[in-house]
Amino acid sequence: MANSKILIVDDDSRNIFALTAVLKAKGYQCLSATGGQEGLDILEANRDITVVLMDMMMPDMDGYEAMDSMSKHPSLKDIPVIAVTAQAMMGDRERCLNAGAVGYISKPINVEELIRLLDQYILAK
Repeated sequence: MANSKILIVDDDSRNIFALTAVLKAKGYQCLSATGGQEGLDILEANRDITVVLMDMMMPDMDGYEAMDSMSKHPSLKDIPVIAVTAQAMMGDRERCLNAGAVGYISKPINVEELIRLLDQYILAK
């Protein structure tokens, strides 16, 4: 768990800052990207990323498109993605999971729920 590397992909730097602060305090290493394509580039360059926290609503390449690209890439398709979204309407969770996310968490983020999800996928590695 400690030294697990997490990639946070979110177009809002305040969300990245808050998540990074919380996760570093829990012993995780964090990398961040402000868009889907940048996230894919970071994944390519850092093969030791354990989990991706993916904002679903971003300009240019959103989380759905980024997960679709990951699923087609042999070295990225098995990296678990947890969808992070302000979209908490009926059906949004299912849409994220159907798009390839292994977990779903809505904003504002419940830190205990996020850590539980992360631990579940980090321990499975």
